[in-house]
Amino acid sequence: MYIWALLILPLFSAVLITLVTRRHKDLSSYISIGAVLACFFIVLPIFLRFVGAPHTEHLEGSFRWIGVPGMLVEIGYLIDPLSVLMLFIVTFVGTLIHIYSRGYMHDDPGYSRFFACLSLFIFSMLGIVLANNLIMIYIFWELVGLSSYLLIGFYFEKPAASDAAKKAFLVNRIGDFGFALGICVIFYASGTFNFLEIAHQVHAGHLSPNTMLLGSLLLFCGAVGKSAQFPLHVWLPDAMEGPTPVSALIHAATMVAAGVYMLARISFLLYAAPPAATTVIAYTGAITALGAALLALGQSDIKRVIAFSTLSSLGYMVMSVGVGSATAGMFYLMTHAFFKALLFLCAGSVIHACHTNDIWHMGALSPKLKITATTFILGSLAMMGVFPFSGFWSKDEILSAAFANGDMVLYGAGVLTAFITGIFMTKLILVTFFGKKRYHGSPHESPPSMTIPLIILAVFAVFVGLVGIPSLHPNFGSFLGLHGAEHGAEHGFNMTVAISSTIVVFAGIIIGFLTYYTGTIDPDKMYKRFRGPYRLLENRFYIDHFYDNFIVAKIYNQVARISTFIEVNIIIHFCINGPAYLIRHAGLFLRSTITGGVQHYTFFMVTGVVVLIIVYALT
Repeated sequence: MYIWALLILPLFSAVLITLVTRRHKDLSSYISIGAVLACFFIVLPIFLRFVGAPHTEHLEGSFRWIGVPGMLVEIGYLIDPLSVLMLFIVTFVGTLIHIYSRGYMHDDPGYSRFFACLSLFIFSMLGIVLANNLIMIYIFWELVGLSSYLLIGFYFEKPAASDAAKKAFLVNRIGDFGFALGICVIFYASGTFNFLEIAHQVHAGHLSPNTMLLGSLLLFCGAVGKSAQFPLHVWLPDAMEGPTPVSALIHAATMVAAGVYMLARISFLLYAAPPAATTVIAYTGAITALGAALLALGQSDIKRVIAFSTLSSLGYMVMSVGVGSATAGMFYLMTHAFFKALLFLCAGSVIHACHTNDIWHMGALSPKLKITATTFILGSLAMMGVFPFSGFWSKDEILSAAFANGDMVLYGAGVLTAFITGIFMTKLILVTFFGKKRYHGSPHESPPSMTIPLIILAVFAVFVGLVGIPSLHPNFGSFLGLHGAEHGAEHGFNMTVAISSTIVVFAGIIIGFLTYYTGTIDPDKMYKRFRGPYRLLENRFYIDHFYDNFIVAKIYNQVARISTFIEVNIIIHFCINGPAYLIRHAGLFLRSTITGGVQHYTFFMVTGVVVLIIVYALT
């Protein structure tokens, strides 16, 4: 029963803050923090139990929600190493971000509303992780979309924020439509929504290859939307209009990782389907990873640079699933949750001090923000995959999987992405914290409620990757146990891959150092020489322009005009107003016949009899 408390506590917190304590700021924050902290303490012993016994059988509980002939829908939970790992990440990182938010959002007039929305999000995300069937995961999938809409549009009085919230909501609905169709396909073929029952039927060979291929690709559509993969990636950078803790919680550590988690949950289906399914997944991830890394080069907003790095990291995770190593993808998801949440919260600390997002209005902040600068550098080194930080071990696993898969295009895309990451993360560090002073006023370090979470996350960003060292037994791979579902053995440490990835990362760091610190490479001259490519990056490859000026203006608006014409001139005029006109005038005619005269009624009666006789005679 205590498992259900993971859903009850944050939901109760959201309702209580909204209906009762909204006017009491501090009490609202304590209720929200207390709820997520209680969830963490519920998860912690379960997590430690599974760590101590990696091969523990799964725990499952459910109750009937809808039961009709031919269909059973349950509300239930599935506790296994995969869900336990995500529960730990969501509750632990979520607790730190809640605490950080007390300092960051303290003077905001919507303080209580913010914590109510955070609690609603935690409830929704935990529902996705606990779900033991496709219908339940879809319900909470949509609730996460609602929560993100509320948090991205938190500053709803700003047009940019409200537009970003609508954009995120609508773009995700595109992927979710495919996700819903995929659920229907799998249910039609298997007769069940339950993950374990579907897995049993897949392993028994009861699903045809074509069905598994179609179902896999449709379910992948949901991950494309939620985890912001190309071409539905456009919502994530704009989502930075929300408060910085929102960026850290939803768009770095948890929500966007939901798509990767879902792919890992159905990995038994993906790897049993024809290879075309994983090929599409792998190349979608590779395109997203490389494209987002390039776009990060053209940004000057500190949060948007980190946002594009999130896109790139998500591409890595999806590519890892596609090349046959969901374990490596989940390993990177875990390390990414810590160092990316750290980077966003550090960015929030910088914005809190400088009151601007533009890195070209910062500079030389390191002496003023020592804790923020130190933790940001540690998080950046983890992000770049520098040895021995956590990102090195997890990114190396993905590159090793791509290398072992034999697809040099995917491997090359991963290595090139690592090189570009080294450039833009070095740029972010040097321009923000070193070099010339460009800020105004007197920036100062954030309060302890903000810096303590930074220190804790920095420790994890440095050391958490050590749990995945291949020579350790047990290690992350043996704990997660997904390799049984994967087509291929787990990949050990590949020295060639490790050395090559380290070389390209340091090459990127050196280029960034020469460009943005020493000035050996003049960025202004580079901009003038490569003005076209720079504009291409600044305008995000003009993908948003294409959507606005072609998809929306040429297709969507035209379809809307045609639909309006059909509705007004056909449906309303003929199907609604036409019958109403006939009925009204028929009624008026019949009313005119009610005169009260016996002779009129006799005439109508005789006329009716004559008509019936004639009809009978003719037939």
